[in-house]
Amino acid sequence: MSHTDEPLGQQVLAGAQMLFVAFGALVLMPLITGMDPNVALFTAGLGTLLFQVVTRRQVPVFLASSFAFIAPIIAAKGEFGLPAVMGGVVAAGFVYILLSFAVRLKGPGFIDRLLPPVVIAPVIISIGLALSPVAVNMAMGKAGDGSAQLIPYQTAMLISMPALVTTLLVAVLGKGLFRLVPILAGVAVGYGLSFAFGVVDTSGIAAAPWLAIPNFVAPEFHIGAILFMVPVALAPAIEHIGGVVAIGSVTGNNYVKNPGLHRTLLGDGVATSAAGLFGGPPNTTYAEVTGAVMLTKNYNPKIMTWAAVFAITLAFIGKFGAGLLSIPIPVMGGILCLLFGSIAVVGLSTLIRHQVDLSEARNLIIVSVTLVFGIGGMAIGHGEFTLSGISLCAIVALLLNLLLPGGQGWRNKQLNDEL
Repeated sequence: MSHTDEPLGQQVLAGAQMLFVAFGALVLMPLITGMDPNVALFTAGLGTLLFQVVTRRQVPVFLASSFAFIAPIIAAKGEFGLPAVMGGVVAAGFVYILLSFAVRLKGPGFIDRLLPPVVIAPVIISIGLALSPVAVNMAMGKAGDGSAQLIPYQTAMLISMPALVTTLLVAVLGKGLFRLVPILAGVAVGYGLSFAFGVVDTSGIAAAPWLAIPNFVAPEFHIGAILFMVPVALAPAIEHIGGVVAIGSVTGNNYVKNPGLHRTLLGDGVATSAAGLFGGPPNTTYAEVTGAVMLTKNYNPKIMTWAAVFAITLAFIGKFGAGLLSIPIPVMGGILCLLFGSIAVVGLSTLIRHQVDLSEARNLIIVSVTLVFGIGGMAIGHGEFTLSGISLCAIVALLLNLLLPGGQGWRNKQLNDEL
């Protein structure tokens, strides 16, 4: 029996399984940034469905909250408020859409030349390391910015460290599907310990209705917030290409050619802009779900439709969202010590995989300046037209690559093979 004519019940079950795998990271991102997890569930489902429409339902991927945007969202939210952040998310989606048109006109090689590993890798490393103080503060029971001690230090450490250790053990020792849900396992252990220490506030769950419309937030367009968000979209755009090549190698299909990289980028862009219109975090393709597809050998894109339907359905269960919001800060902090570090490692492995020669002065300059600007939080500009942190380092890396002599452009061998 081919994957397209599986029984409906089997498709539905596989869809629920895919959402289960994506769930931990999907809701963790809005919880860190102070967004509504129910809205994130809704926009992940909606984004996945829109992606399927644009790509003619050919690629079995699930789209959900992108961790790359955490730092600019936290910074822009503090300065401009959540509606302005949403305007920035809508604009970030347009970056993907513009890149998709450029790929359609000039071919995928265009991205190779504009955003080589020496540009993207230090930006990804900066995203992970700039966030490390947030993870450590939360693990120690403080607010993400370290401004207040929310839970006593000793109690927080007795919750966050077991949550971290559980996540590590499941990721390394877990078998089968269990190995793909380390975040969920870490949250479960951390939440259980939080209950034992009496630091879970369940009043919100009791007060929440069973059925409720998620707290959608309409976007406001504010140039300052847009400047925070738009440059950051460059790194996830490159990750997107890696994701499309990865799922293609799992299923044995060449998605770079059919439906085409321009269509998958366009789908991701439309999904991200749509998320911004409703108040959800930017979307990206989820590697965990690609891992689940590889493990289950279920390559039918219809299962992602069901995963999206489940996500949208859960979004309207008020008590479910309130339960997620009751997860104490140290639980998330412990897990984030691993997650933010692993974002930085993705950047490092990009440098290593593409054999970027850091003894070359040009490469050394690009990586060095990008890392210091990104991790140090450099700010350039005045008032609304301020670029800082990750947004600034993304633009600086791009400009240095274009302006410094000796750039040959590069060819991603794996992408080349796909063409």
